[in-house]
Amino acid sequence: MNTNKNIESIRQLLESRLKDAARARGSRESIHIQRVADPIDMTMQAAERELAMHSLDRHTMLARQLRLAINRIKDGTYGICGECEEEIASKRLKAIPWAQLCVKCQEKADRSSQNAWDVSIASDYREAA
Repeated sequence: MNTNKNIESIRQLLESRLKDAARARGSRESIHIQRVADPIDMTMQAAERELAMHSLDRHTMLARQLRLAINRIKDGTYGICGECEEEIASKRLKAIPWAQLCVKCQEKADRSSQNAWDVSIASDYREAA
């Protein structure tokens, strides 16, 4: 698997990325609602807030995944798939050091997530009809 030196460099990389994600999450003031009289300005501000909220969500999720990866390093389970418990390919870990799942299990999770989304959308359409 990974050497102690390699694990330490991965941990440092994850902690550095975590600091970056925390800084990016600090832009919560961009979500603040300001009253303006112009409907066009209101629409533009709403769109900017929506983008800021999506960005904040992404950074929050990334920070969570980074903390989980750091914890896996600490408890000795880093690089082991959380689903099938097989070793995660080093190529995948180089690309996504916070990966919790091997490629095969990630693809399965993505398909499952997409299927759940499709069912949810279909349900929404039936309710709207």
